[in-house]
Amino acid sequence: MENIALIESFSEFKDDKLIDRVTLMSILEDVFRNALKKKYGEDDNFDIIVNPDKGDLEIWRNRVVVADGEVEDPNQEISLSEARRIEPDFEVGEDVSEEVKLKDLGRRAILALRQNLISKIHEHDNTNIYKHFKELEGEIYNAEVHHIRHRAIILLDDEGNEIVLPKDRQIPSDFFRKGENVRGIIESVELKGNKPTILMSRTAPGFLEKLFEQEIPEVFDGLITIKKVVRVPGEKAKVAVDSYDDRIDPVGACVGMKGSRIHSIVRELGNENIDVINYTNNDQLFITRALSPAKITSIKLDEENKRAEVMLRPEEVSKAIGRGGHNIRLAGQLTGFEIDVFREGVEEDVELSEFADEIEDWVIAEFSKIGLDTAKSILEQDVDDLVRRTDLEEETIKAVFQVLRDEFEEE
Repeated sequence: MENIALIESFSEFKDDKLIDRVTLMSILEDVFRNALKKKYGEDDNFDIIVNPDKGDLEIWRNRVVVADGEVEDPNQEISLSEARRIEPDFEVGEDVSEEVKLKDLGRRAILALRQNLISKIHEHDNTNIYKHFKELEGEIYNAEVHHIRHRAIILLDDEGNEIVLPKDRQIPSDFFRKGENVRGIIESVELKGNKPTILMSRTAPGFLEKLFEQEIPEVFDGLITIKKVVRVPGEKAKVAVDSYDDRIDPVGACVGMKGSRIHSIVRELGNENIDVINYTNNDQLFITRALSPAKITSIKLDEENKRAEVMLRPEEVSKAIGRGGHNIRLAGQLTGFEIDVFREGVEEDVELSEFADEIEDWVIAEFSKIGLDTAKSILEQDVDDLVRRTDLEEETIKAVFQVLRDEFEEE
């Protein structure tokens, strides 16, 4: 039949897109019904028979025979004389089924029909991709660098699906070349229009958690539970772990002999410094562990306001704060407490904000970033070290030192 040549090209989609037979039949019927509605105004009196395996399709229009001159709806009714040209023994009131050829729809309708079919199959394909990756949200995924842009890297997986790794989801030290394999977690999947947008992340805490599952058998098997992960991507991370089996040392199992187990994770994350900490429900002990490697003298907790005042010897303060203030900030995020550090033996100190008339706000903010909020905490530092740890010029730091000495030490 003459429909076959056109339908053969449609059936190619079945192999290209791996669409099952039932779905393809449904899409084909839907597309043809839309074409019939446009031409005849309605499609409920048409039967569409599709066989996508053979590339075969038939369309039959069902009408009722009426007396000549009494046809009111040409789509639903056929005159007696016209019906008898199809078959000579038809009578008024009988049903007539007549095959509709694709050429009857017109050339433009056939071109539109094909375009509509392509669109429907792409829409079906995109919906399947969306559903597939939606189930993979939060899971580790591998893909190959296809294209490098200023704000993102475009990756392709083995199926040719496009995955976006934005710049702000990359570890600062990440550097990828075209063709390289990249690991990250599927952070989010959204349908924009009919096309799924798949975002990968290497900076999410969940990526580190999934790496632990991949690299440490006890975590994968559930013998060790990861309670919480906090990160400054590429710089430092803290992971609280626990085990319901008293025979297992969760920290030792995660780190391994001489760091052998955690080494591959550190390397994957651009040498991110990872502290693995034993979880506990005892807030005081948990904060003490979270501030490691600093050794704490005492802790005063305000449970209601979730604040902790930590007393340390002066030489331990810089360890507690850490480079760039990362250690104390991550300890706070891990424990859920806002941690204030106090130096043991220092009875009086003055908040740096008290000098706002003489020291500019942005300079105070720079010191605050690295955990230096008081006059004495700054005066205990070395100028060269502060130049390295902040974005301040040496002259600016020396000027601050002079203000603090003049205004604070004289008192």
